[in-house]
This record gives sequence, C-alpha cells and structure tokens, in this order.
Amino acid sequence: MIRNSIVLLSLLVFSFAAVSPIRAQEDLTVQGEIIDMACYMAKGSKGSAHKACAQMCAKKGVPIGVLTDGGEVYLLLDDHNNSDPYDQAKKLAGEHAEITGKKFVKQGVASIVVSGAKAQ
Repeated sequence: MIRNSIVLLSLLVFSFAAVSPIRAQEDLTVQGEIIDMACYMAKGSKGSAHKACAQMCAKKGVPIGVLTDGGEVYLLLDDHNNSDPYDQAKKLAGEHAEITGKKFVKQGVASIVVSGAKAQ
C-alpha cells in the first residue's frame, strides 16, 4: 500500500513537471562571433577564414550560434513572433556581433531567442 502510494505520488509529480511551461531564465546581451553550429561543433571552424562557409551554411538553414568573447557558446533561436532579428543574425554569420534576447537552458543546451542582432 505504501509502495503504491509512493509510485502514484512520483508519477503525479513527474506529470506536473512535464507540462509546466519553460520560462526564460534572463534577458541577455552577448558579444561574439556568429558561428554555424555544424562546422564549429564538428570541426572547430571559426574566424575570418571560415566566414564564407559560415554565411553559406546560415543561408541554407544550418543552425547558428554565438561564440562569445568569453568562450561560451549559445544556440541562436528564431522568435516565431518576430523573425527579423534572427534573420539579421544569419546575415552576420562569420562576423563579430552583439546579440540580445531571452536565455534558455534545457538539458545542458544554452540558447538565446534572438530579439536583436547588430554588427560590432
């Protein structure tokens, strides 16, 4: 009886956790290089020598991120209600930029829903 109650309570707690909305952890502004995640993660490609490839990959829809001046990497995400800032970030692939937005971290992946992007 006690064991069944514990199992039921555990299932109830996990079911509420599964449907709870995810909230942004903070507003964030970072500076760094806009990278294409495929080349950076697989090969470490970045910098001016990789700019043309990064721009081509971004145009093709390869996920982009920002490698901050402090060495952190954030996956950049499109705000479905306003995609213009993300589109601007894509155009800055391979360049140094300032990115603003909402920070989310889920299962170890840090991301920013882009609300602003400008060249530095």
